[in-house]
Amino acid sequence: MSRRSRPATKAAPPTSTHLRIATYTRRSTDEDNQPFSIEAQNTRLDAYVASQDGWSVVAKFTDDASGASLDRPGLQRALTAAHTGVFDVLLVYRLDRFSRRNRDLLWLLDELEQTGVAFRSATEPFETTTPAGRMAMQMLGVFAEFEREMIIDRVVAGMERKASRGQWTVGFAPEGYQVDPTTHHLQPQPSETATITEIFDLYTVRRQGTRTIATTLNRRGLRRRSGRPWNHKTITDVLTNPAYIGAVAFRDIYTTDAHPPIITTDTFEQAQQILTERGEHPARSAGVSSNYHLTGKIRCPRCGQGYLGTAATGKRQRYRYYTCFTRNRYGTMHCDAPRIRADALEEAVLQAMGEFYRDHTTTIMDAVADSHDRHHRTLQAARTSLATVATQLAQKQLIVDRYFTDYEAGTIDRTLLETRIEKLSGELTQLRRRRDTLQLRLDTAPHEITTEQVSTLGRYINQIIDYGSDTERKHLCELLIDNITLDPAMTVASPTWRIDPNAPTVLQARNTPAGDPAGVQKPSLLGVRERQLLVETRGLEPLTPALQRRCSAS
Repeated sequence: MSRRSRPATKAAPPTSTHLRIATYTRRSTDEDNQPFSIEAQNTRLDAYVASQDGWSVVAKFTDDASGASLDRPGLQRALTAAHTGVFDVLLVYRLDRFSRRNRDLLWLLDELEQTGVAFRSATEPFETTTPAGRMAMQMLGVFAEFEREMIIDRVVAGMERKASRGQWTVGFAPEGYQVDPTTHHLQPQPSETATITEIFDLYTVRRQGTRTIATTLNRRGLRRRSGRPWNHKTITDVLTNPAYIGAVAFRDIYTTDAHPPIITTDTFEQAQQILTERGEHPARSAGVSSNYHLTGKIRCPRCGQGYLGTAATGKRQRYRYYTCFTRNRYGTMHCDAPRIRADALEEAVLQAMGEFYRDHTTTIMDAVADSHDRHHRTLQAARTSLATVATQLAQKQLIVDRYFTDYEAGTIDRTLLETRIEKLSGELTQLRRRRDTLQLRLDTAPHEITTEQVSTLGRYINQIIDYGSDTERKHLCELLIDNITLDPAMTVASPTWRIDPNAPTVLQARNTPAGDPAGVQKPSLLGVRERQLLVETRGLEPLTPALQRRCSAS
């Protein structure tokens, strides 16, 4: 949730003889054995409200989540209701039910203060409307945060002690094992150990890849314990899990001979070596795709998923590809879109980019001018919409006030009030977001640029393409390429340029028949020229058909 500064306006202590109370209760997932159940908190809060003259509960909010985060549905509803004036006081059983982080607590109290809502704890005597009360509250917040950190330390220390004794620490047992409920040690699961042994045998002896192994197991009808099919990631998880040699690993704790192994240590170490040599070891492959310039720009025309950077290591060098996510994750049975050689595609795209920004200044200026015209034409419509939204906001707020007046007069009951206010709160939130969006559009005008600036930009772009680092070229692609479209036959890649990153104006050229394979057609007068790039998809085995390389214009 964003945190914004606003003019300081302190909430005055509620002085009405009748106070509308909202209660907030919370139970953490790790507090099953603590006396803070939702029912117990509600019972004590209701009793506390009943003991106060002129207090009545108008709303209740609850969460079953950790107090270390503000991302709690009940808490967010309470803040929204506070902004719409649903209640006068927010009451909790204990301060740590509201938040266990002092920084978050201070921000939450500031939010309530800005809306004129007071904050109370049923078990802790402090008054947030006085300096002394706020100081006491902050001290309790510090202790709540300290208690949370101590709980975390105790839990982690307990798990480390279990790991040091060779016991399984947390989560489900890995494939091939089950957890003994008495000793908490792993025990082999006879119905699954044969599959684990076969996975290591296929990888280390027969030297099959992780995808081939997954395909082999799935074709034979073998499934994971969950019933889901195997894939290359789950095969890799098996190959890198030291549990299969009888070890338990948790943080810095590594205990050997903790339970009966399924494979030998020599086999496991051989698998780690092969994974590393093939570039498939997850611990040694972090950041592999960081040097791929076109990540997130290409969509597969066959399955709709994005293309991502992949690599394969041959005998002499490492090969870079762009591969469909579905094919990479689930194999060619689910998507047979060919891989694209990354080096060739990136070189062709950068060359096309340099030519476009160098040779088509007039086209770029026309596009920017058209963008400015469209922006100015929509300003009046935005102003009209903003005025309409402002009127709707005022009307909704009047309706909220009328409901509270009727409730105080006794003409409607609390259940009806809560239902109507909850609906109106959602409508008010949507209207405020719409108002902010329209105001931002009115306040944000496109930047004016000149032909000289565009020409200078073109020179800078070509300097980066010719002499820049891989990181600079990647940033250039992220900034100036909106997307790259592949035709259904997977023979043409068409980049769409983002002409003005500040506007932005995106020009999509139309495909036309290809020109001379060795060159480029002349720019069309009907649209923006866009090169149609073809890149060979020839890579490692199995050999994919080589695509014709050519360019075309539109």
